Amino acid sequence: MPPSLETRDLTIRFGGHVAVNAVSCAFHPGELTVIVGPNGAGKTTYFNLISGQLRASSGQVLKDGRDIGRLAPSGRARAGVGRAFQLTNLFPELSVLENIRLAVQARSGVGRQFLRRASGHRELIEQAEGYLAQTRLTEVAHQPASALSHGDQRKLEVALLLAMEPDVFMFDEPTAGMSLDHAPDVLDLIAEIKKDRSRTVLLVEHKMDVVRALADRIIVLHNGTLLADGKPAEVMASDLVREVYLGKRGAA
Repeated sequence: MPPSLETRDLTIRFGGHVAVNAVSCAFHPGELTVIVGPNGAGKTTYFNLISGQLRASSGQVLKDGRDIGRLAPSGRARAGVGRAFQLTNLFPELSVLENIRLAVQARSGVGRQFLRRASGHRELIEQAEGYLAQTRLTEVAHQPASALSHGDQRKLEVALLLAMEPDVFMFDEPTAGMSLDHAPDVLDLIAEIKKDRSRTVLLVEHKMDVVRALADRIIVLHNGTLLADGKPAEVMASDLVREVYLGKRGAA
């Protein structure tokens, strides 16, 4: 099966510092890849290069074989690359339901003429309500987004991403700042997304219990360079990975 997403020699330099150094990886539908590495390894920078927040110094980002490296983040989203946890409080004064409705509207390319028809508006609302049910937010549908708990805001971010209907899902430390009680709620949603074998999921995560629970594959970055790539058991057993990643993590 051809990759849905691929990076080829992806590199970015900030002055004399190479933050991501010629990273080549192919990501396939039906696979959840967790990206790990010590602080400063380049994980989030690599994500930013894929989703378009940063422009690469050299190399390519390919979506279904098409080079999308010149596209803005919005263009990459339209191409099917969706990144969560950059969307908190997109419209904090609007209700949870209205936030999702606007995401559905944006994805559908619906204009004002359509919204003048009551039936069209109801269709958008019904779709939005479906995403709220899927992410277990129905009970808070009419609350302002700004009034949500941190855990529910994270779930709203997942709902917003689902509403855009990407086939590549990117999650950057989805449980950061969450309590032990609420973290499983978001992880369960990611596990449900993973069940759809047409989807490709990328996850940056520090918590090794999360990595073990979700990963089909692990890639390890160190000083911006791809250090290891393989099945979780193989990567976790690597002496080099344990020295570079687990050892530093344990000493921190």
